[in-house]
Amino acid sequence: MIAERLSHAATAPRRSAGRRLLDRLLARPSVGALLGVGLVLLIFAPQAPGLLSTGGLATVLDVAAPLGIGGVAVALLLVAGQFDLSIGVVAVSSSLLTALLVTELGLGIWPALAVSLVAALGVGAVNGLLVVITELPSFLVTLATFLVLQGGSLAVATAVAGSSRVTGLAQAPGWESAVAVFGATAQLGEGRFRVSLVWWVLATALTSWLLWRTRFGSSVFATGGAGRAARELGVPVWRTTVLLFLGTAAAGWLIGTLGLVRLGGVQVDPALGAEIEFIIVAVIGGCLLTGGYGSTVGAALGALLYGIAREGIALAGWDPRWFQAFLGSLLLVALLLNGVVRRRLGRVPLS
Repeated sequence: MIAERLSHAATAPRRSAGRRLLDRLLARPSVGALLGVGLVLLIFAPQAPGLLSTGGLATVLDVAAPLGIGGVAVALLLVAGQFDLSIGVVAVSSSLLTALLVTELGLGIWPALAVSLVAALGVGAVNGLLVVITELPSFLVTLATFLVLQGGSLAVATAVAGSSRVTGLAQAPGWESAVAVFGATAQLGEGRFRVSLVWWVLATALTSWLLWRTRFGSSVFATGGAGRAARELGVPVWRTTVLLFLGTAAAGWLIGTLGLVRLGGVQVDPALGAEIEFIIVAVIGGCLLTGGYGSTVGAALGALLYGIAREGIALAGWDPRWFQAFLGSLLLVALLLNGVVRRRLGRVPLS
C-alpha cells in the first residue's frame, strides 16, 4: 500500500510554483474586482490624465465612499444568501427623520441622529425578522419595505415640512461637532478629500474582520452555503440573518447622515437605483448571488472601480450614457470570472 502511494505521488503531475500561486489568487473572491480596477485604469488613464491627479482622485473617492459603505454591508448579506433593496431608501428616510426632528421639534443634531439611528435599526430588525419567521425571499420583503419607506417619506415630508426638501439644520445645537465627524474635509493639492473616505475604510476593515476572523463570519458563510444544514448543526442562522439586516440598516443611516451633514439638509426623492448599485459593486467584488462566497474587500474594490469608471468617462469626454453600458459589461465579466473562481475554490485551499 505504501509503495503504491509513493508510486502515485511520483507519477502525479506537479504544478509549478507560479501555477500554484495563480490558483491561490484565483481562489480569492476579490480578485475579479482587483483586475477590474486595473482594467479601467488602463482604459481611462491615457485618455484622461487628470484622473490620476489629486483632484481626479478626490472625485473618484467621493463617488466611491458612500457606495463602498453600503456595498460592504450588502456584501456581508449576500454571503449569507440574502438581499436588501431598502438600504438606499433607509438612508433617505433616516436623514429626513433627523432633519424633521431638528427643524420641527427643535432637537439638537446629536439627539436627532440617535433617534434616527434607532429608527433605521428598527427597519433592519423588521426586515430580518420577517425573512427568518416567514421564510419569504428577502428580495420581496425588502422591496416591500422600500415601497413603504419611499411613499411614506414623500408623504411625511410634504405634509410636515410642506416640501420634499428640508433645510436649515446649520443652526441646530451640536451642528459644528457633527460636521467635524461626518462632514470634515482635507485639502490636498487640487483635491478636497472628505471624511466619508475614513468611514469607508473603517467599514471595510470592520466587515472584513467580522467575516474572516470571527465566529460570526463563519456563521455568515455557513448560513449562505447551506442554511438548513447549518441550522441543524447548531449555527445561529436566525440571529446571524437579523444582525446582518441590522448592519445594512446602520450602513444606510450612515450614508444618509453623511449626505445630510454635507448638504445641510435633505432632498426626499428616493428611487430604486442606489440599491441595485450596492448589489452590483458587491457582485463585481466577488460575491455570488447564491450565497456562501464573497469578500467585503472585493466590494470596496468594486465601489472604487465604479468611481474610476464614472469619473474616467466624464474626463475622457465620452457620452455619459456609456457609463451604464460599461458598468453592465463589467458586471457580466465579473459574473463569468466568479464562476471560474468558484470552480477553482473547490480544488484550491484558501490558505
